[in-house]
Amino acid sequence: MGILDSVLPVFGERRTRNAKAVVTGAGSGIGRAFALEIAARGGEVLCADIDKDRADETVALIERTYGRSAYSMFCDVSRRADVEALADHAELAFDGPPTLVINNAGVGIGGKPVGDIGFDDWEWALGINLWGVVHGCEIFAPQLRAAGRGGIINVASAAGFAAAPGMAVYNVSKAGVMSLSETLAAELSGSGVAVTVLCPTFVKTNVVRDGRIGSASARLADELMRWTGFAPERVARTTLDAHDHGRLYVLPQLDAHAVWLLKRQFPALYTHALGVLNRVLPQSEKIGV
Repeated sequence: MGILDSVLPVFGERRTRNAKAVVTGAGSGIGRAFALEIAARGGEVLCADIDKDRADETVALIERTYGRSAYSMFCDVSRRADVEALADHAELAFDGPPTLVINNAGVGIGGKPVGDIGFDDWEWALGINLWGVVHGCEIFAPQLRAAGRGGIINVASAAGFAAAPGMAVYNVSKAGVMSLSETLAAELSGSGVAVTVLCPTFVKTNVVRDGRIGSASARLADELMRWTGFAPERVARTTLDAHDHGRLYVLPQLDAHAVWLLKRQFPALYTHALGVLNRVLPQSEKIGV
């Protein structure tokens, strides 16, 4: 068992088996991996993405590989109306509300200190990374609560607690997702609806390519992903298993666990060490994802 397995009791309910699932950002990366793994577990999936062609590709993979029913839909999660339409479409596709909602859609951003970021980047990234999850929880949670069963998985990041310099927008967005998930888990306790928040470090996805990240930081992030990143399929499988066991936090990599423990045991020293590294490392070596 992992370090955080004891945060919530193990219930053993296989919520991810035969699920009727909505997955945002399902056109690539972790979202596509979630969709495929749910199909492998006998589920039906509504694949939502801002790139409809990518969502269609995921549906084709599901149908070709598993012979399962799957659906695709355009959805910009930063727009409340789009997520409301997604919920309506899910109810039609599944002949009722979903039993599993995975708020995965997100973007990468980084490479600039606070004061140089600009409000356009703040609004863009928070609109997707934070408001996208807010929309998903606010719209779908009442349906699951009323049904008295199901689950919500929110994709955050180790950045939500690591607080690395040059990543303020990303850090804030993912910290918000963590706090929202913790609050929602408390509110849904005893309702039959489980909440899990995923907090990985590097995963081999296209988040760097599709994000707003400085060129030097993007090159370093690509290298770290290549050499230390987990495959999205492994992350999705681990997260779904953890959700089945009632776990709130999923930190799939050892480095995420190490940062989690170090910051909580030595918060002042941790922040000081980050400041020293930020001053010492050349700008081209600072991570911005």
